[in-house]
Amino acid sequence: MHGDGRVTDGEAVAPQERASWPLTIGFGVQHLVAMFGATVLVPTATGLPVATTLLFSGLGTLLFLLITKNRVPSYLGSSFAFVAPLVAAREQGIAAQLGGVVAAGLLVIVVGIAVKALGVRLLESVMPPVVTGAVVVIIGLNLSHQATSHFAEQPALAAITTGVVLLAGVLGRGLLVRFSVLVGFVGVWAGGVLAGAVPPARFTALREASWVGLPQLHQPELRPSVVLLMLPVVIVLVAEVVGHVKAVAALTGRNLDGSAGDAIIANGLSTALSGLGGGVGTTTYSENIGVMAVTRIYTTAAFAVTGVLSVLLAFSPKAIALFGTIPPGVLGGCTLVLYGLIVLIGVRIWMDRGVDLTNPVNAMVGGAALVAGVGDLTIEIGSLKMGGLVWGSLLVVILHPVMRWLRAARHPA
Repeated sequence: MHGDGRVTDGEAVAPQERASWPLTIGFGVQHLVAMFGATVLVPTATGLPVATTLLFSGLGTLLFLLITKNRVPSYLGSSFAFVAPLVAAREQGIAAQLGGVVAAGLLVIVVGIAVKALGVRLLESVMPPVVTGAVVVIIGLNLSHQATSHFAEQPALAAITTGVVLLAGVLGRGLLVRFSVLVGFVGVWAGGVLAGAVPPARFTALREASWVGLPQLHQPELRPSVVLLMLPVVIVLVAEVVGHVKAVAALTGRNLDGSAGDAIIANGLSTALSGLGGGVGTTTYSENIGVMAVTRIYTTAAFAVTGVLSVLLAFSPKAIALFGTIPPGVLGGCTLVLYGLIVLIGVRIWMDRGVDLTNPVNAMVGGAALVAGVGDLTIEIGSLKMGGLVWGSLLVVILHPVMRWLRAARHPA
């Protein structure tokens, strides 16, 4: 328990602490709001069932918290890195798609075991601060396209949402600051519904949806052609998880390198479990890092609440349909703030670790990777179409150690 369970101005709640249960549940709902849109979007885009993805997303989050011993606060939502390969494999059927998800999860587990066995030395040699900081920046800036596209759909509503979140977060006091994202989201969502910002078809779907329903479960089938499509995803997932661990460490002021192996293993297990049941692969969620940066509430108890709520939502088609009435402008207004905070966390990693951006390797490789990620560089290789998040992460994770080694060989100390 954090003190007497109350949270006063300026206080931070550590990962292994919690506020009173009413506050913790409220923080969990706020994280649910932050993760829901993206978590639902990935299965919708790839043809996999939404409810099943929500189910295994929630279960994966609880598994993650258990394996990392509540040291790394995170929600495991649907990974956008899976969109391109899953869409490319769509014609081969859901079973083949899921087989690729399972294979990716198993490979991530192998990487996690290696990191855990060889320790921080392996992590620092392959992914030093310049790389992890760049990955965090790439994630935030690559996601920015989603925020701006939603913002442009309903600019007035989005501007109001951003304004409410900023005013509550900057000028508010006490609980208003802690719940600034939730206040802006729910308040403007309700206003948007009353103002007619939601298509009538969404309300028709809400009325027709049943209160209780079982998620669809499917069995995976391993096909080499689909597994090969997933290989770039493995690198991106590992980079995202390590970037998340570094971002949380920067926020909380703790050294979490020792938990990186556990976090990678947990994400691999979550992804494999999701694929075995019919869901999309998972990753540590950047949206929720943004919420932590705003609120300074890092308690893993709130993420456990979010995981439980996600599992419960998976059994209620009506609840899922209710979230379908969220106006795009509300999503755009909130994510404009949250994704910006993610970018600044990556910059903070560079600053805290004294990354030398005048070093040609750091500057040139990092710069190229950032442009690839921000510009959403998209290249088709055969039937596989990979976007900026994949290429940006691959560039910095693979090229940086290679260029660093070549420079050291050319200019020995």
